Amino acid sequence: MDQSLPRTGIYTPLQILVFSDDIGIRRQIELALGRSPDAHLGPLNFRAVATQPAVLQEVSNGNVDLLILDAEAAPLGGMGVAKQLKDELLQCLPIVLVISRTADRWLASWSQADAVVMSPIDPAALKDAVLPLLRRNLRH
Repeated sequence: MDQSLPRTGIYTPLQILVFSDDIGIRRQIELALGRSPDAHLGPLNFRAVATQPAVLQEVSNGNVDLLILDAEAAPLGGMGVAKQLKDELLQCLPIVLVISRTADRWLASWSQADAVVMSPIDPAALKDAVLPLLRRNLRH
């Protein structure tokens, strides 16, 4: 199952799905990236969800270019969601995992996340994680 729709041009916004049960974290991620963090990629459009079923629904709709998952979300955190998606999808979208403890990096590796950033969100670190994944995904 192909999980992405073809972009029709640079002005077609990339779709970023942000998963956290904390509205503050979701907003922090959106503000850190901004609507146009890279002129070569074009604009970003954010959709925010608070539950694992909502993530699965959005991904199955096929209009997501990248996922940013909060590892601390409850009752099911972003690591579990990342692992599920990586194990179940033939072509999984790039996933950025937000963790709160350095010791959780090994779990992030287990979840097969493509990149990991620490909370609280550092805008430069988030852009450094997200932008290369979006660029790589657009080349395919």
